[in-house]
Amino acid sequence: MFDFDVKTPAYILEENKLRKNCELLASVGEKSGVKVLLALKGFAFSGALKIVGEYLQGCTCSGLWEAKFAKEYMDKEIHTYSPAFKDDEIKQISDLSHHIVFNSLYQFEKFKNLCSKNSLGLRCNLEFSLAPKELYNPCGRYSRLGILSKDLENVDLDGIKGLHFHALCEESANALEAVLKVFETKFGKWIKKMQWVNFGGGHHITKKGYDVEKIITLCKNFSDKYGVQVYLEPGEAVGWQSGVLLASVVDIVENEKKIAILDVSSEAHMPDTIIMPYTSEVLDARILTTRENEKISNLQKGEFAYLLTGNTCLAGDVMGEYAFKKELKRGDKVVFLDQIHYSIVKNTTFNGVILPNLMLINQKNKLQMVREFSYEDYARRN
Repeated sequence: MFDFDVKTPAYILEENKLRKNCELLASVGEKSGVKVLLALKGFAFSGALKIVGEYLQGCTCSGLWEAKFAKEYMDKEIHTYSPAFKDDEIKQISDLSHHIVFNSLYQFEKFKNLCSKNSLGLRCNLEFSLAPKELYNPCGRYSRLGILSKDLENVDLDGIKGLHFHALCEESANALEAVLKVFETKFGKWIKKMQWVNFGGGHHITKKGYDVEKIITLCKNFSDKYGVQVYLEPGEAVGWQSGVLLASVVDIVENEKKIAILDVSSEAHMPDTIIMPYTSEVLDARILTTRENEKISNLQKGEFAYLLTGNTCLAGDVMGEYAFKKELKRGDKVVFLDQIHYSIVKNTTFNGVILPNLMLINQKNKLQMVREFSYEDYARRN
C-alpha cells in the first residue's frame, strides 16, 4: 500500500479515501440542503484542498492566516470566527471572508460597520455540551466561547444575519439532536429572525456506524421549520482514516523491555495522542499497553513486543507498547494509522525534530511529494 522507500518521517494522504469521505459529506449536503464547509483547524492539507473543494462549499477559518490559506488553496466560501478579532487584522479578514462570526456583542458593535459587506453572525454558548471531557467542552462553566442567551435579551441585533454554535466533539447524530433541543429552547426567539444557522463541527459523519440518515433529517427539518440555511463545518470527518504517519526505526535499546526509538514524536507529530489522550493503531501490529500504561492485551506466542518511542528528550514521548509478528530491526518502517487530521495542523519542531514531509497517493496509486520541509523551516520559526 505504501512506498517504504520514501524518506521518513512523512504524512501520506490517500486521495481515494479522502474522496470517499467527501462524497459522503456532499451527499449529506445534497439530501438535506445543508452547506458543508471544511474546518481548517482539523484538516489543512494544502495539496488536498482543491480535491475537497470539488465536494464541499468552502472553509471555516479561525483567523487571518486560515482565511488567507482558504483563499489560496480552495477559493470558495470563507467563513471566519475568532474568539477575539484584532484591530490590525479585521480589514483583511473582512476582505477575504463571506461570513464573519463574532464571539461577543462588544466585538460586533466595534467592527460591524467595517464588516458591513459581510454576512455577520454571533456565536452562541448553549451552556450544554456532550463533549467527552472538559478540555473539549466549549460550553462549559467559565467558557470564553460564545454569548449566553440571557445576554441577548433586549439587544438590538440589527445587522446580524446568522447564529453559530459549537457543542460537539467526535459526536453522533443523537448528540446533535440533544444539542438542537437546547439551542431551540434557549435561542428560539432569535433563530426565527435569521437567514442562516451554523451547527459547528464535531459531527463524526464519516465514522463507521454514524446515523447519516438522522443528521439529514435533523438538518432538513430545522431548515424547513425556521426558513434558514443550515451550515455544518466538519474537520476531522473530512480527513478521518484517510492517511498515515510513516516512521523509521532509528535504534533499539533494552531496559526491561525492548524499546524502539523512531524518527517521529508523539508530542511534536501526533499531539492528540497526548492531549485527548489515545493510542494510535499501527499497521500490522496490536496494542499491548497504551501510552498511559493501561494494559490492553497479552503477548501471544510468536509475537515480539516493543515500546514505540519518539526521538526527543521528553521522557513521556512514548506511543505505547505493541506486538509485532516479526522482530523489528533498525531501518524498518512503522506506520501509524489515521494521522492526517488534527496532526499536521498542530505540529511543532520541539527539540529541533524534523517536520514530516507531506505526501499524497493519487488515484493512479502514484506517490507525490506535496511539501518537503527543511532546516530553514525550523530556523525561521525560532
